[in-house]
Amino acid sequence: MAKVNEGAVPVMEIWRGGLLECVHQAHAVICDAKGVVAAWGNPQAVIFPRSSAKMLQALPLLETGAAAARGLSQAHLALSCASHRGAHVHVDLAGRWLADLGLGESDLRCGAHEPGDLAERNRLIEAHEKPCQLHNNCSGKHSGFLTVTQHLKAGPEYVEIDHPLQKAIRAATEEVTGETVAGWGVDGCSAPNFAMTVEGLARAMAKYATAREGHGAREDAMFRLTRAMAAHPHLVSGEGETCTELMRAMGGKVAIKGGAEAVYVAIVPEKGLGIALKVVDGGYRAAEASITALLAKVGALDPAHPAAVKRMAGVQRNWRGLETGFYRMADGFPA
Repeated sequence: MAKVNEGAVPVMEIWRGGLLECVHQAHAVICDAKGVVAAWGNPQAVIFPRSSAKMLQALPLLETGAAAARGLSQAHLALSCASHRGAHVHVDLAGRWLADLGLGESDLRCGAHEPGDLAERNRLIEAHEKPCQLHNNCSGKHSGFLTVTQHLKAGPEYVEIDHPLQKAIRAATEEVTGETVAGWGVDGCSAPNFAMTVEGLARAMAKYATAREGHGAREDAMFRLTRAMAAHPHLVSGEGETCTELMRAMGGKVAIKGGAEAVYVAIVPEKGLGIALKVVDGGYRAAEASITALLAKVGALDPAHPAAVKRMAGVQRNWRGLETGFYRMADGFPA
């Protein structure tokens, strides 16, 4: 297994004044059911998948029977995989979900932060209210965690590494990635995040892409989570966000998910493909551009769609509207 910066390749360039100002480097892997189809950089680079692993973390929600016992809808499943903006629609659904469990905001262990949604942020300011844990971009995932915890009759500190829920997530992660986790760290929402290779993450996404309904609990769970995300892109992220806009551009046929520090994954059922990438400097603009380019390469996304065009190449302007440079995909990526 390689360090995150070993063998990375250029994926995006930023130009200013006729000079190359910045180059983002990354690792990217495309897998199908048999293994690696294409790769850039080092597939064995070890990364933290961050929020791109939420589909893995949601597996126990379905596999334990917790989702069925609580009658969770497709919208609930989408929110369980979300890094949302904290808009009213997200906060409301998470709040009602907890209330249905007989729980409340204080039972969450994700912490509070200001919502990314401007309308909700302004509402809080005007009402002299503080953000709560429901505004946390991971409140849907944590609502799912609490659903499993309640179903298992486990303790309330569900983010602890030795909690039954986290043990189940680790086991599921190792099974679907096909590798032993390389380590773990604490994520921004306080949950454990298990390290893996870029190839392992892509391999897991390929399993989601090829999962079929009615072929056992694991495949059913992967199938349902993928379809829930693709059907509710506004719940997975939010208006104006890359995940939401690209999933809409692909007509609900593909599920994609970003993670902090420039990780991205995609599940492409019609092609039977899973995609994973990591931009080594954490540059999220490069991750958004790279996943867009890779989706176009595999034929899942029209490269001429406005949502794709604006992410792969464009003019940079300053605050006065003056053109200062441009950005584009690096030569050879994705060849």
